[in-house]
Amino acid sequence: MMETFDVHPLRDCTIGIIGAGAMGGALCRGLVTSGLVSPQRILVSDPHKVHVDALQSHLGVRSAADNQECAAGCDILLLAVKPYMVAEVTPDISAALTDRQPHELPLVISIAAGIRTSFLAERLPKSIPLVRAMPNTPAQVGLGACAYCGGQDAAPHHLRIAGAIFRAVGTAVEVTENHMDAVTALSGSGPAYVYLMIEALIDGGVKVGLPRDTAHALAAQTVLGAAQMVLQTGLHPAQLRDMVTTPAGTTIEALASLEHSGVRAALIDAVVCAAERSKQLG
Repeated sequence: MMETFDVHPLRDCTIGIIGAGAMGGALCRGLVTSGLVSPQRILVSDPHKVHVDALQSHLGVRSAADNQECAAGCDILLLAVKPYMVAEVTPDISAALTDRQPHELPLVISIAAGIRTSFLAERLPKSIPLVRAMPNTPAQVGLGACAYCGGQDAAPHHLRIAGAIFRAVGTAVEVTENHMDAVTALSGSGPAYVYLMIEALIDGGVKVGLPRDTAHALAAQTVLGAAQMVLQTGLHPAQLRDMVTTPAGTTIEALASLEHSGVRAALIDAVVCAAERSKQLG
């Protein structure tokens, strides 16, 4: 793979994707619909043929017969499988790359939660460049949040490549690997916390008399709008909260109730528990 890129880090690269489920499919769609990669330069492998067929039909990407063919035919290999499957697919990757010289090895990017680059390094060819990433499910609608880090033999241009791939489906930031468990707990698992909050807000709206479809639309848009305010204004969430909170009004009454119920502490504890579980997976 070239050391420098005169136009874009993904120019002329062939990308293999092992795993065509929710995240693998989202990354595939993002790369194609953004125009960053031609569909003919994407090769997909998954034991569930229906997933590959759907991507092939909708996007025009190529289908690999198996993981070995996928790994053998690419410059960049996205490992988009569940954590427990990593040990199962790495032998296929190694077998496909047996005859390659170190400079011919593809960049391997793993999005398996909790799996450290050292785990991959022990199971893949020596000198293979590795990147670990943690995208989240809103990548499926182009609003993902992802953090990534370099592992064994990952040079700056490899990290540029990873950043370009994940920015095709949202926001991406580079971190060090010792922060990846925290990333997994915050943004990786975070959508589930927010869905729980939205569900509770909907039920609250229904309890005070709103039709469920109305409560659903208002709750979801409120969360989306609040998040955009944080991102676009750059203000601290506490400042934005104070802008909504008038003296002796409805909002301060609600906030006092949330504090009494321990919502803030519960969310902090959720992130801590998820981070500990991520460490166990690795």
